[in-house]
Amino acid sequence: MGPGRRAAPAGISRMMLARLRQNLLAWYRAHARPLPWRDRPDPYRVLVSEMMLQQTRAGAVMPYYRRFVARFPDVVALAAAPLDDVLAAWSGLGYYRRARQVHAAARQIVDRHGGELPRDPTAIRELPGVGPYTAGALRSIAFGEPEPVVDGNVARVLARLLAIAGDPRAARVRRLLWDAAGTLLDPRHAGDFNQALMELGATLCAPVHPDCPRCPWRGDCRARREGRQAELPSPSPRPRTRAVQAAAVACGRGGKWLLVRRSGRLLGGMWELPGDGQGNDPERLAMALRRQHRLHAEIGERIGEVRHAILDRRIRLVVYRGTLVRPPRETARGTGWRWVRPGRALAGEVPLSAAGRKALRLLAESRR
Repeated sequence: MGPGRRAAPAGISRMMLARLRQNLLAWYRAHARPLPWRDRPDPYRVLVSEMMLQQTRAGAVMPYYRRFVARFPDVVALAAAPLDDVLAAWSGLGYYRRARQVHAAARQIVDRHGGELPRDPTAIRELPGVGPYTAGALRSIAFGEPEPVVDGNVARVLARLLAIAGDPRAARVRRLLWDAAGTLLDPRHAGDFNQALMELGATLCAPVHPDCPRCPWRGDCRARREGRQAELPSPSPRPRTRAVQAAAVACGRGGKWLLVRRSGRLLGGMWELPGDGQGNDPERLAMALRRQHRLHAEIGERIGEVRHAILDRRIRLVVYRGTLVRPPRETARGTGWRWVRPGRALAGEVPLSAAGRKALRLLAESRR
């Protein structure tokens, strides 16, 4: 059964299906936010925006998106850029694995597809960082292909519209939501319809206190009819958070500070003050510097602390002033080191982790 010809979900007639499509698209065309990636929805800009929007609100993404596409205006420019430049342009947005993936995807598009985002669904799914949702968004928004999408906003809208109970991340519920998205999709306006669904969840159908009176689907929403908006979708189990004590040392020379590059999957490639992620005792910090970075430093006064949250961790980072006993030569595991002026680093010339950026700001304030 082809796109637009699937059986409607239980309780939805063909007439209701047509009404849902018409009402949603009319609402979207009248009330869509003027987001910068909607001005020129070419395939490259759709790719960048969708990668940035993964796990991040549109309002937070907008300034980063504008700077990113100004610095890398097309897929060839992005593919040719050093990874450090890409990470620097992404710095502050978080989830830096996405920056590495969009850079790798650009290189794959140039190397394998002549610089053109592939339309083929298999080829799109082979791009780094592209899963079912991103593939559907790319194919529908960039090419008008009738591909459904289900992200967190869409899952909430559909769960309420059809009164689908259960954790949206559970396989059974996820299948129901994807089937519903595919059935409801208007194949003639696939890109607009998918963006409208996402827009509805981001603006009116909020997790708490949805604005039902202004919703284009208010007359057909089962959750509203049953008074179950607050309980649908069923909440996912919240991950347990843990407190992390960490420390970093600021070693200066000629107005510059020593930074080291992180390795590994989490924040790999980002720069920050050398430190220890397992505690904030000065003696332990000195040992960690020798072991992890081959740096020999005397730990001095405590400058202050910054707090930062990442994934399930709540980090308290204490920053100390330090003096190198001998100049650094080579850090462990090939992570690298460099001397950097704080102003240049904070201006975006160096890819900083969010905690690293806060620590440098703390340094700058302490010198005033």
